[in-house]
Amino acid sequence: MGSPIGFVVKVFAIATLIAVAIKHLGPTLAIPATPAVSLGLVCLPTLGILGWLGWHWLRS
Repeated sequence: MGSPIGFVVKVFAIATLIAVAIKHLGPTLAIPATPAVSLGLVCLPTLGILGWLGWHWLRS
């Protein structure tokens, strides 16, 4: 794996793209395209990655 910061940036970018796609495709897929759904799709992966990095940092 490359730099942890680069990895977090990639995950955040992918999560943002998914949130934008759901916002645009939400009515078609019957997914509520609310700000909470979009924010959750961005925040949950980001928090997961930051927690994972923090756990590895504490173990080292």
